[in-house]
Amino acid sequence: MCMENLVDIGIIALAALVHASLQLGIGSLVLLYHESSNRHVTDKTKSLVSSFLSGVGTIIFLALSSTAFLISNFFGGSLKVEILAIVITLLVAFACAMWFCYYRRGSTTELWLPKTVARYISSRARATNNNTEAFALGILTCFGEAPFVLILFMVAGNSIADFEMAWRPVVAALYTVVAILPLVVARLAIRKGKNAHDIQRWRIANRVFIMSMSGVGFLVLGAFLFAFRIMG
Repeated sequence: MCMENLVDIGIIALAALVHASLQLGIGSLVLLYHESSNRHVTDKTKSLVSSFLSGVGTIIFLALSSTAFLISNFFGGSLKVEILAIVITLLVAFACAMWFCYYRRGSTTELWLPKTVARYISSRARATNNNTEAFALGILTCFGEAPFVLILFMVAGNSIADFEMAWRPVVAALYTVVAILPLVVARLAIRKGKNAHDIQRWRIANRVFIMSMSGVGFLVLGAFLFAFRIMG
């Protein structure tokens, strides 16, 4: 594997880590778990959570692979320097947004989402009663944070497009696994007997740390792109 591919893997892994720090997915999972556990037996609730997780992972993999395909076929293999400069500027802007307005005011994990979007996702989580609905909720949740998610897909997709065709699904799968890791950990915690209140208490206690590290992640990703894609 050449040095260029190692740089690409670094960019993809970093973008996936930043994606993993976003909180809408874990928030929706906790809400789904809480609402379902009040209505269904434990096995049914665990099944819904697993379907939700499958929906998130599937749409991330498909959307990222599609982004890489579009970049490869419509941008001549990679994004131009001018577009990358815009992407880096947006990454810096998202870092600031993460620090100053990602969460609403107060000791809460309620996010910046428009109230109509937040209400719709919450209502769907409360109304989910079967695996198909849980899978669809996972898909919806992934794009609830569209500005953050799409810019990360552009960054990672640009690097995936540098790989040979046979390797692209493997690298996209790597991104997906890292991006959904917090959801997998939450799912394992549920299997071990943790409840929604336990997970939510941890999120509230660590919200400042998560918010800070996520903002730093956007900045580091922008700096990495600048160093290896513009200056390099």
